[in-house]
Amino acid sequence: MNPIPFTWKGKCVKGEQFNPEKACNNKLIGARYYLQGFENTYGSLNKSGNPEYRSARDFLGHGTHTASTAVGSIVEEASLLGLGLGTARGGAPRARLAIYKACWGKDYVGQCTEADVLAAFDDALHDGVHVISASIGASPPLPELFESSNSIGSFHAMQLGVSVVFAAGNDGPNPGLVTNVEPWSLCVAASSVDRMFSTNVIVQGNFSVTNTKSGSGRVVLCFSRIGPVELEEAQEAALGINASALIFVQPFTTLSGPDFFPTLYLDILQGTKLKHHLALFMRLPRLEIVATKTIIGKSLAPKVAFFSSRGPSSITPNILKPDITAPGVNILAAWPRKTPPTIIPSSAYKTPVSWNIMSGTSMSCPHISGIVALLKSAHPCWSPAIIKSAMMTTAYTKDQITKGYNIVNDESMKVSDPFDVGAGHVDPVKAMDPGLVYDMKTIDYVLYLCNLGYNQQQINALIHPSCNDDTTTLTCSQVIKSKANINYPSITVSNLHSRVTISRTVRNVGLSKFAMYFSSVVEPHGVEVVVWPRVLVFSWFREEITYYVTLVPTKKSRGMYDFGEIVWSDGVHRVRSPLVVCVNTITSLDDGIAHTHNDYQLSGFITS
Repeated sequence: MNPIPFTWKGKCVKGEQFNPEKACNNKLIGARYYLQGFENTYGSLNKSGNPEYRSARDFLGHGTHTASTAVGSIVEEASLLGLGLGTARGGAPRARLAIYKACWGKDYVGQCTEADVLAAFDDALHDGVHVISASIGASPPLPELFESSNSIGSFHAMQLGVSVVFAAGNDGPNPGLVTNVEPWSLCVAASSVDRMFSTNVIVQGNFSVTNTKSGSGRVVLCFSRIGPVELEEAQEAALGINASALIFVQPFTTLSGPDFFPTLYLDILQGTKLKHHLALFMRLPRLEIVATKTIIGKSLAPKVAFFSSRGPSSITPNILKPDITAPGVNILAAWPRKTPPTIIPSSAYKTPVSWNIMSGTSMSCPHISGIVALLKSAHPCWSPAIIKSAMMTTAYTKDQITKGYNIVNDESMKVSDPFDVGAGHVDPVKAMDPGLVYDMKTIDYVLYLCNLGYNQQQINALIHPSCNDDTTTLTCSQVIKSKANINYPSITVSNLHSRVTISRTVRNVGLSKFAMYFSSVVEPHGVEVVVWPRVLVFSWFREEITYYVTLVPTKKSRGMYDFGEIVWSDGVHRVRSPLVVCVNTITSLDDGIAHTHNDYQLSGFITS
């Protein structure tokens, strides 16, 4: 790679088994670590319950996996023990990487403290990164935005023109558990790819079923139900009776990596078929387990992962979260060379590997981060809001096998909605040329915070004081109350009880300065939608145009969400905004009634 840019202010900090002179180069240009908050909270790192390096070096594997997904260089013949064999590359393989290790293993679970994370954000911004990829987040109940290190750090980044990408969380599929919901960052859900790892199970040589993942002795067949039976419990039980393998039947995609006990996974249909066939035998039959194969292009994809956290946002209900979805199931990426695929003590597999397969929104987050780096490289003047807009308005909502059906949820096979996928699945090629974009500045977010009811002291806790922007003279008393009027690429109204009009401003960034866009609307059930003007005409003298959306409830409802869309098209570009509306026209005795839904860790920081 070319020499490190002179604008780079970062450094590699020496630590346990990490020598900057050997580890850092023109690719890895920064490495810092933050322990004070962790040790103040949990005690000494050496007593944390699992091995760790007291340095920026990764042992648990989470950081290595996510960083390589975002910016890993091209490597041929990558695989985990032969699975997923092919050429690996990160989303932006020519981008540089700086690591800020702020999370540590505590009893084999990653733990992050607010102090360490915020210190990492501050150093990353001082060093001069362009994109921050953070596969971290708190589970609900969420803190207020002005109390969250993720919200504060990402607000500072936005002020400096740095895009921040967060994971949506792994608390799905119940509604309302999405994390990292601030409007100035990107929140990423997880979906599947069209690759599966298939293993045949043959019974007595004439009956077989096929799993979608990967001896002699007893084999345990276990059926999982949502909640009561966890995979780890079943594996521990099988290990405890000296079984050779476990066949685990589940109706959905679990949040799992490599198994510490030989395990095959069947869906509920295949598992039931196997159970009924086994019942035909007076004695337990012989099972033959055929070597796992990698199969591409045969499974419906993308599907929303069962574990991916869903909206609506619990603290910012008028902002759609998650924003977008990306691959996060069975992702093959790099792994620390001295770490086995699973570090659980009871694991029988102790041999280190160079690659590993992981699932989670931690894995989908760096997919988006890599795309952000590419967009930033192609359009260096685009703000974080424009980059988010470009990806959201060009995302697709159809599966890529049939091309005709909407993306479905893995656990139910029902059609997904914006609370599952946000604007849809990312399309990096179309995001390069979105046609129209929605932009925002710091003052727009401050106005939004005023509308949330935050006072000046709380807002000042979010704002970076040294940034020269237009927020210092604004007071919340000057703000007109309208929570939906932030210039977001989606429109969400969480409590529609009467007519409301919302404005949005779009900018033409297409190759031609002269463009004419026509609107089309899919109305949410029970909502009349009027867009004015219906035609937008851009020219050299008119790059930005404001349009208005009037929503009128036409049904009686108490807290029911419905979904639609607004699309602007010039015949070449299709600029789509999800429309999410909760009609609440029946007066409730309890103003705090919960809305219902209709059916419904740390990565590296990147610098280009």
